[in-house]
Amino acid sequence: MTTRTVLVTGGNRGIGFAIAEQFVAQGYQVAVTARSGEGPTGALTVRADVTDAASVDAAFTEVEAALGPVEVLVANAGITRDTLLMRMSDEDFTDVIDTNLTGSFRVVKRASKGMLKARFGRVVLISSVVGLYGSAGQVNYSASKSALVGLARSVTRELGARGITANVVAPGFIETDMTAELPEAQQAEYKRNIPAGRFATPEEVAKVVVWLAGDDAAYISGAVIPVDGGLGMGH
Repeated sequence: MTTRTVLVTGGNRGIGFAIAEQFVAQGYQVAVTARSGEGPTGALTVRADVTDAASVDAAFTEVEAALGPVEVLVANAGITRDTLLMRMSDEDFTDVIDTNLTGSFRVVKRASKGMLKARFGRVVLISSVVGLYGSAGQVNYSASKSALVGLARSVTRELGARGITANVVAPGFIETDMTAELPEAQQAEYKRNIPAGRFATPEEVAKVVVWLAGDDAAYISGAVIPVDGGLGMGH
């Protein structure tokens, strides 16, 4: 069992919570950031707002003091402000970019200090099938999620020789509180478009992330790994 230190941003619910839970189950030392709520049992929860560099720095300092340098970073914190392009305000666009993209940049930059020193690191950015597939009403979200691919690939080129990998996981529709609230007819319509014919469980995404963080995936970097039941094939 490994004792590597993991930090999952937005680890208080949904996919982030499941990822943190899976790392705890595998014996990692796990911390999560959250603006509210708590991570899973066995994880350290620290308060952080990824839109604020000082807040990110303070959270990392707290985790480093308690668990040691962060060796595995999962950038998962994200928001949506869905509306059609013609109705989308500048704030709707920039708020989503600032959290989902610039927030990922802030945590990757802060984590890279310790990773460079250790000559080891695993960066996993949580994107979405929407990042490459597109989605009406999600110009902001889709743009923020597709940009994570360029971020991961540039980090790979900069830091790949130092034992650091950076990869993107792109989930499709996941069974969460959010999808559960969709009308049944809408859920059925979505499932018709998914070759697997169902939504994923958060655990199915989490297990891919944990695998990427392990030694077996040491030679995988700059990759985009879809966990979408075939929805976004070829994108």
